[in-house]
Amino acid sequence: MSESIKNASRARRARKIRHQIHSSGASHRLQVHRTNLHIYAQILDRDAKVIVSASTAELEVRKSLSNGGNVKAATEVGARIAKKAKEKGLEQVAFDRSGFKYTGRIKALAEAAREAGLQF
Repeated sequence: MSESIKNASRARRARKIRHQIHSSGASHRLQVHRTNLHIYAQILDRDAKVIVSASTAELEVRKSLSNGGNVKAATEVGARIAKKAKEKGLEQVAFDRSGFKYTGRIKALAEAAREAGLQF
């Protein structure tokens, strides 16, 4: 599959997901982005302002992990984002996977956030 087709497919999935989240009336969304080296998660309000964020690029996380691009790292970020959200008083969010398929690191992050008490 050519790179432009993959990017177009991901962009189409992202638009569809964001439309569903917007029409559902969710007040906060957990947005996830992944690269080969890192995984990033942030909770945004309706105006797309960042409330809480966590990633494998953070110094504390990089010290505890040898590789930021694997399932173990995604699990750590999921737990951290849920902990930070609960400290801010957030428990209910919508999950925005940014067009990435719900497998591997994306799934691990989501499951870790749910286990840590975040609901979506």
